[in-house]
Amino acid sequence: MSIVKIQDTKEFNSSVSKPGELVIAGFFGDFSSVSKTTEKEFNKFADENSKNTFLYIDVVKVKGLNKQFGVTSVPTVISILDGKIIQKIIGKQDADYYYTAFLSNSLHSGSESDKGKSFPSVTVWTSDSCVWCTRVKTYLRKNRVQFREVNVSKDPSAASALQARTGQTGVPQLSIGGKYVVGFDKVKIDNYLGLSQS
Repeated sequence: MSIVKIQDTKEFNSSVSKPGELVIAGFFGDFSSVSKTTEKEFNKFADENSKNTFLYIDVVKVKGLNKQFGVTSVPTVISILDGKIIQKIIGKQDADYYYTAFLSNSLHSGSESDKGKSFPSVTVWTSDSCVWCTRVKTYLRKNRVQFREVNVSKDPSAASALQARTGQTGVPQLSIGGKYVVGFDKVKIDNYLGLSQS
């Protein structure tokens, strides 16, 4: 289906009320140039995945929904299942990133060979302004690797502890089964995760 442009709270609530249906809702505003740019990517994401339900919310025209879902800035895209937020992505992203974040790990995707594959525990240290952090998270999600994220921008003590372990201050850094990787070093990441080289 195409994107439903939400006109009011009542329409939104009826759109997210179907049990077991994943709904992806984008919060945008024309007052933000970043929001306008990202809106095009959101539309592309929706067009390429038209079997899913997509909602568009203009935060200026539809009041209150952003507060209800803890949306404090635009653009923000959330996925909702049975009335609960499953995932929230804030800021400028592209269509591929949205697909990876919202749909590539859904219950209906992936081949049988992907099921049951286990990986070592993974932690990724990131910061708000780090482009490579976004890329490494996208790469992990594409390979269906679950990970814990630590944002050092919001937790200075985590940054200090990480520097004590690795001697490095930059991000991204990863711990894969206790082995550290500094930067988006795909060869090392694949090696430590046991992913086949492509």
